[in-house]
Amino acid sequence: MIQGSRMKKRQIEVEAPTLEQLEAELKKEQYKRNYGRVLRSTIFSLLVVAAASVLIAVLLLPVLQINGTSMTETLQDGNIVVALNSKKFSTGDVIAFYYNNNILVKRVIAAAGDWVDIDEEGNVYVNGELLEEPYISEKALGDCNITLPYQVPDGKCFVMGDHRATSIDSRNTAVGCISDGVVVGRILLRVWPLEEAGFIN
Repeated sequence: MIQGSRMKKRQIEVEAPTLEQLEAELKKEQYKRNYGRVLRSTIFSLLVVAAASVLIAVLLLPVLQINGTSMTETLQDGNIVVALNSKKFSTGDVIAFYYNNNILVKRVIAAAGDWVDIDEEGNVYVNGELLEEPYISEKALGDCNITLPYQVPDGKCFVMGDHRATSIDSRNTAVGCISDGVVVGRILLRVWPLEEAGFIN
């Protein structure tokens, strides 16, 4: 220690926070707590909605993407559609069904016990009556190797693609008639692309 040195004490003045500062800090803390609570609540809600959507999509309304051109002009390659998971459908309905680990989409033409006949021009007759088909743009006999007229077996339905020239369907024994057990559901509506969204007829 050097003699004669003078020790100076610095006095540190500590100012007490003002009321406004305390209120500002309190508001910050309350905001942080509220923000965290709202964030947790939002994440939980999103998870619940996502889980419910997955369950609905799997169990009730399967969402499918169309691949190929067998259903043009009604459905185009790349369209995304929603199906109703139901075994109830009628002639004229568009259905999705399992075939060789794939899902195909075709139109129901005739039910069990009906007689189907197709002439060389592609006109379709069910039980001797010409089928009105406003949904097709071009008729064709297509890839047909069954003996016509053809009676639909019990428990099955006869399906055809709307693009008759290229569709492989019940006209060919490779696919044949469809049983209720392989049906995924009836196609209800197209959801993509957005400009074409709407119900499927």
